[in-house]
Amino acid sequence: MSVQVEADGGVLVVTIDRPEARNAVNLAVAEGIAGALDRLDGDDELRVGIITGAGGTFCAGMDLKAFVAGERPYVAERGFAGIVQGPPRKPIIAAIEGWAVAGGFEIALACDLIVAARDARFGIPEVKRGLVAAGGALIRLPRRIPYHVAMELALTGDPIGADRAYELGIASRLTEPGEALATARELAATIAANGPLAIDATKRILVADEAADWERAGAISGPVFVSEDAREGARAFAEKRAPVWRAR
Repeated sequence: MSVQVEADGGVLVVTIDRPEARNAVNLAVAEGIAGALDRLDGDDELRVGIITGAGGTFCAGMDLKAFVAGERPYVAERGFAGIVQGPPRKPIIAAIEGWAVAGGFEIALACDLIVAARDARFGIPEVKRGLVAAGGALIRLPRRIPYHVAMELALTGDPIGADRAYELGIASRLTEPGEALATARELAATIAANGPLAIDATKRILVADEAADWERAGAISGPVFVSEDAREGARAFAEKRAPVWRAR
């Protein structure tokens, strides 16, 4: 199984379990996450979700080898990784150890809270691979951190550490390495003790303005993903060499 799911005390923990691939997202992972979120939203006994990664890494983003082979890690209305375009109705927390980059960072940004270990690293390096961060980072980051910082992260593709992410407000809590999931469970328990109708209404109000931007972003980024440069960037990454861009 590429995704492990555990329910306990009203909290559903979803673990991306492909440590040999740094938990990169393929179709199986996307379907596993989407199924878990459907369960979270459909079960009245469940109040809060947590998403994390196995093996000391959160998620390295899209599985580029699968992408080159023609596999698309999207699930219907929930989008990339089964979450970024259709997060659950109920609150969900990202518990991050190690790397959360590219689509992995976008999974975290689709969550309502982020708990990060001090050794966590965040970034959207898609431009380094001839791709666009089309999983929500370009929509969500400018609303959550200063514009020029969001632009620097997006245009350079360079990562930042957990301390900087906390300083910017990307992560709401920092933990020692190995403790992100435990802290996320504590936070989830605090949320789960509150009124479910009030929680539902609160989240709906806070995220109400994001949906309108997805169609516009898709129209701009779509052609990039079918370009020669996109394929070249993915091949170059897999072959550990510098890409040769052709702007087409």
